[in-house]
Amino acid sequence: MSVRSKLSDTGRRWAALALIVAAMVSLKLALLAADAVPFNSDEAIVGLMARHILHGERPAFFYGQAYLGSTDAWLVSIAFSIIGPSVLAIRLVQIALFAGTLITTYAVARRLGLAEPGARLAVLLMALPPPLLTLYTTATLGGYGETLFLGNLLILTARSLGAPHASRITYSAGSLLRWALFGLLAGFAFWTFGLILIYLIPIALWLLHRQRLSAWPGYAVAGLGFAIGSAPWWLAFGQMGSALIGELAGSAVASTVAAPTLLGSLGVRLLNFFVFGAAAWFGLRYPWSPEFIFPLIGLTIAALYLAALVYAVRRGSRLLWGMIGVLLIVYLTTPFGGDPSGRYFLPLYLPLSIFTALLIERLRARQTGWLAGFLVVFLLSYNVVGAARAALQKPPGITTQFDAVTWIDHAHDRELIDFLLAQGETHGYTNYWVAYPIAFLSGEQIVSAARLPYHLDFRYTRRDDRYLPYTQAVSDSLRAFYVTTNHPRLDALIRERLSERSVVFQEKRIGSYQLFYGLSRKVEPEDILAER
Repeated sequence: MSVRSKLSDTGRRWAALALIVAAMVSLKLALLAADAVPFNSDEAIVGLMARHILHGERPAFFYGQAYLGSTDAWLVSIAFSIIGPSVLAIRLVQIALFAGTLITTYAVARRLGLAEPGARLAVLLMALPPPLLTLYTTATLGGYGETLFLGNLLILTARSLGAPHASRITYSAGSLLRWALFGLLAGFAFWTFGLILIYLIPIALWLLHRQRLSAWPGYAVAGLGFAIGSAPWWLAFGQMGSALIGELAGSAVASTVAAPTLLGSLGVRLLNFFVFGAAAWFGLRYPWSPEFIFPLIGLTIAALYLAALVYAVRRGSRLLWGMIGVLLIVYLTTPFGGDPSGRYFLPLYLPLSIFTALLIERLRARQTGWLAGFLVVFLLSYNVVGAARAALQKPPGITTQFDAVTWIDHAHDRELIDFLLAQGETHGYTNYWVAYPIAFLSGEQIVSAARLPYHLDFRYTRRDDRYLPYTQAVSDSLRAFYVTTNHPRLDALIRERLSERSVVFQEKRIGSYQLFYGLSRKVEPEDILAER
């Protein structure tokens, strides 16, 4: 093949990949233009962290917790420094990360043996995916986008680390540098989000199987690189100790597990993995709803994905199967198995897309190209229509919230902010899902302490109060408002307790928000909720 021909083929490959990325970007921008993805509190915290980084703050972790490193906030701060702080800037960072994930997915597919058409198809299936992946690569919870991208980079780096089963391996400076790079990348990814273990554990086992113990110099260099890359985590461990391990092991979601013991909750975890989680993974249901999107069509989609998994049992990469196995073990042995949303399945879109591409390419090779083409169009149409259907149902829209009580109509956020500012109300008490979006959107002119419960049974955790400077500012303020959402019993309790204390106040309803303002004297949440 001539140089000109090779360049022409390379240009065509890159052009095809660029078109796929453009299709992804078009879908994302269409959803953003339709205001289909609510700006919720977890995302607002990332935005607030990014703004504070530009003002000199240096957070190591997501506010109020000891896992989920601040990588996403640092990236968003770069976007803020270029185009200014906005929700759009946050979302553009997520789109850029996902573009990187798509490009590296192509490289991973090729390295794992897929031919050019199959690798492109795997990327296309990722680019126009089920709603679960669309959601978490459009809105951010602080690290999912980075994990997908860094996970692909780790696979690619690991594939370059020497020859398999060599009895004697000679380490050059270049070889050790690759091991060091792998370790640094792995450590950085671990600090960014512990979910990277879904990649790291099977990669480590694969490397050990491939090179045995003869690669110990490389392992040592990678271990040193890991320690350096994850340095913020180790520094925090020195201060917090077992609490940090508990966070990594899922203590924050422990309350979602139905029973306190492993055996008692095993049935729930199996159900969450094989029914709720897998259904969201395949796109049969939305992450925020237990109901099937299109039940009959969904069963056909499930059959296709199951056929792809069966086909890949003997033909798929052991590394990719290892990712599925590790997630299953994590679900069965940790509190993360109590989460039915499916969000921890996000890394598994890599094996699912590659395995599905393998099956479809096999059908194409058997002179059933028409069937292969139909299946591709069928899958992609189902995914896009599912996303469009969710975008039209507001609230909740395409939301990260799987508890209906937290579905807030954010179309009224600006109206609430303007009203509060007009009344001179800049400090107050509310719940987690109100405090931080309002703080970000108001440019922190309005700050609240997340001291009110949002659960209808009045459950509350101090973890909701994520940013102590806000709490201190409200504590120092001479007056404070109350804002609730979707909680009539709490509204009634606030009225009752204020009246009992002869506090004069005013009320106003703005969309999902119930506002109590103009209090004649400040009342603390403890006085409202005491002896309820």
